[in-house]
Amino acid sequence: MVDVARLAGVSVKTVSNVLNGYPYIRETTRSRVLAAIDELGYELNVTARSLRSGRTGMIGLAVPELGQPYFGELADEVLAAARRHGVQVLIEPTGFTREGELAALREPRRGLIDGLVFSPAALEQGDAPLLEEVGYPLVLLGEQIFSPRVDHVTMRNVEGSRAATDLLLDAGRRHIAVIGMLHAETAGSAALRFTGYREALAARGMQVDERLLGWADDGWHRANGARAMAAVLDTGAPVDGVVAFNDALAIGAMFELQVRGLAIPRDVAVIGFDDIEDARYSVPSLTTVDPGRREIADVAVELIVRRVEERLSPPDVPAPPVLHLADLRIVERESTPRRDR
Repeated sequence: MVDVARLAGVSVKTVSNVLNGYPYIRETTRSRVLAAIDELGYELNVTARSLRSGRTGMIGLAVPELGQPYFGELADEVLAAARRHGVQVLIEPTGFTREGELAALREPRRGLIDGLVFSPAALEQGDAPLLEEVGYPLVLLGEQIFSPRVDHVTMRNVEGSRAATDLLLDAGRRHIAVIGMLHAETAGSAALRFTGYREALAARGMQVDERLLGWADDGWHRANGARAMAAVLDTGAPVDGVVAFNDALAIGAMFELQVRGLAIPRDVAVIGFDDIEDARYSVPSLTTVDPGRREIADVAVELIVRRVEERLSPPDVPAPPVLHLADLRIVERESTPRRDR
């Protein structure tokens, strides 16, 4: 660090401030320090910093996979939020497996991070005690597990899916397929989004037609959306609307509909969930539910940073665990009939 300071023409304290993300540094100074770091190949000694300060300046993010657009874009948002707080992020895909998720909670590399933002997909409600006993700051994402003893940031799945279904019902659609059902799930996103779909139908005095249930047990990817849509159409049931449990499924479903000569939205209106970037550029562009991904990332990072600071300087009265539900909105595009605003 002394060598970096000498080359950049600044104090060692300034180098330290740059490395720790201190915000009140002139951009020209920050640029000189970063250039010196690159030229000298300086690498921060995380272990030494941790021993000295009690923290590493790094948080973890464990998500099922980065190949699924929602999680990839969530990771981008978490990285951006972390930069604003002056911390770095170690990202670990868990592979939608129990083993991967347990490893993210327990393995030795956990010692590199001050806290973990964790989005489980394979652990279940019965595993909640594992989260309560980890011994480090933890913020939980998603709906698979809930514990009143752990900070939790999530989206409004039931409300979002009900709003999506209501949009199609308001457009006069009465034979609405639902794509993304999972046989094994009873508490996660699929179950909650199906609840919203069912509630919207029930409020209009309508029953669920099992021929319109599109199953996607192999994952919420485009190919499975196309296969689920094909299976629904092959039942011979009339279809004039589709609620897909994520945007990738919706894009796959739209592909299958158009292959079969059905026009979107004239013949079949389609709405997705997540508002990923691809939704803006599909043909037609996809109406979707924005579940507040940026808000989820911002609040999760803010919480984890706050918990790390509280761990180093415990308050007189510990702050209670937080449950935060992000705001949602419907983003209307070309795949559904336009409503008068």
